[in-house]
Amino acid sequence: MKITASIMLAAALALSSAPASATVLDLSTMTCKQFVDGGDDTIKMVLVWMDGWYKGDSDEAIIDTDVFTENARKFGTYCGKNPTISIVNAAEAVLGK
Repeated sequence: MKITASIMLAAALALSSAPASATVLDLSTMTCKQFVDGGDDTIKMVLVWMDGWYKGDSDEAIIDTDVFTENARKFGTYCGKNPTISIVNAAEAVLGK
């Protein structure tokens, strides 16, 4: 019971310290240009989301940093050449199975 209370307290503290300027990222409408221009935090969040999305439910919860970095490089290169395409379509083109 103490563990649950501790986890809830930690979550409440983490949420209360969230930046006031937090934004909502609609990845279904984000273009490659918006991704590239989004800054480090946005780029990192999108890349981590894509890594999890394309692993699906059946893969283990492991991040292979070599594979992650290579996929990020491919995605960044593709987006750099195709700034008007949505990141969802770019991800499908680069990482789709």
